[in-house]
Amino acid sequence: MGMTMRATLLFAFVVLLFVGTGIVQSWNVSLTILNMGLVSAIMALGVNMQWGYAGLFNVGVMGFVALGGLGAVLVSMPPNPEHIAAGGLRVVGALILGALTIAAAIFAWRRLKTARGLSVVAILVVGFFLYRALLDPGVAAIEAIEAASTGNIGGLGLPVLLGWPVGGLLAAGAAWLIGKTALGLRSDYLAIATLGIAEIIIAILKNEDWLARGVKNVIGVPRPVPYEIDLQNDPAFVDRMIAWGFDPVTGSTIFVKLAYAGLFLVILLGLLWLAQAALASPWGRMMRAIRDNEVAAEAMGKDVTARHLQVFILGSAVCGLAGAMMTTLDGQLTPGTYQPLRYTFLIWVMVIVGGSGNNFGAVLGGFLVWWLWVQVEPLGALAMSAITAGMADGSWLKGHLIESVAHMRLLTMGVILLLVLRFSPRGLLPER
Repeated sequence: MGMTMRATLLFAFVVLLFVGTGIVQSWNVSLTILNMGLVSAIMALGVNMQWGYAGLFNVGVMGFVALGGLGAVLVSMPPNPEHIAAGGLRVVGALILGALTIAAAIFAWRRLKTARGLSVVAILVVGFFLYRALLDPGVAAIEAIEAASTGNIGGLGLPVLLGWPVGGLLAAGAAWLIGKTALGLRSDYLAIATLGIAEIIIAILKNEDWLARGVKNVIGVPRPVPYEIDLQNDPAFVDRMIAWGFDPVTGSTIFVKLAYAGLFLVILLGLLWLAQAALASPWGRMMRAIRDNEVAAEAMGKDVTARHLQVFILGSAVCGLAGAMMTTLDGQLTPGTYQPLRYTFLIWVMVIVGGSGNNFGAVLGGFLVWWLWVQVEPLGALAMSAITAGMADGSWLKGHLIESVAHMRLLTMGVILLLVLRFSPRGLLPER
């Protein structure tokens, strides 16, 4: 079977899964899964750029996704002028001082010939205490104002769509800082470093209430599509839904989800086109050459470290963009929900199952694995109910099997990963 025919059949199968979900369950459920599938496909595309193009093993995906969500919040939420006036200047001054301290330490390390280590330590220690002396009063002043409802600086009050590229830029900036220090590490150490840095990012979001309310969460993130209640109060929309035979409440939720799906699909198709064009260009051939044999590529005059940094930033920016889109879809930023299981392990399963190095494979894996992640547990509950129907009530075996349904997601992901690695180790759509 040709690769084009195989891809067509696999994508047609995924379409049937979503259509079947809409017919058997409801179109609201199907569209909910589809929207998160689109976001997951974009995340998988970003990871595929790093691993499939350059062989960079990044397991800190959740950190970049969280930064994307933070970008959407800082751009779209209304500002809190009273909080900013109370401590905003102190916080900004402390951040500038911190950046100058790091710059001074780097300058001292590069330029001094004697007592270099001692000088750097002295600069960092003094700078840290000055930084905290300026930051802490500002943070306390901000968080003391209406802590239950706000207690943070708010945002810029701009359209939320502008927050999507800003989220990507925040992730790209963090990737640059990480890449400048960690990309010289071997692949296993790079994985440890990126995971640790991602945990640091999540810890900052959880604890710095002045920035985005920490674990109190930011709710009510503005949306680029209408609210369901506004559509239900629109007589023209209600009349149109009734004329088409839809309940206005159900019709409003489907309309909103379709609007999100249209926006996300445009972003996904644009990124896919750009990724394919890059892969087919001389730059893409150079990246694959570096991935396959770094020594040979470096001997041919290629700057391997610079190219690694470049693709690391690009992939992280795509993950940040997806994180901003997800926060907009959810309508809230909840740092406590950013877990490696969902935002790193599952994205990697999508890339591996779909086919690393193949952009269409990453997108296919995003849709397929997310559908399974959502649907396996209810389907497993139905299957287990049927299996245990003939067992006596109160039986230890029946109780054990019913309770095991909660683990069906992890079991299924593991089984799928093993089957794909056994029978199609390069993924469902391998790299050509």
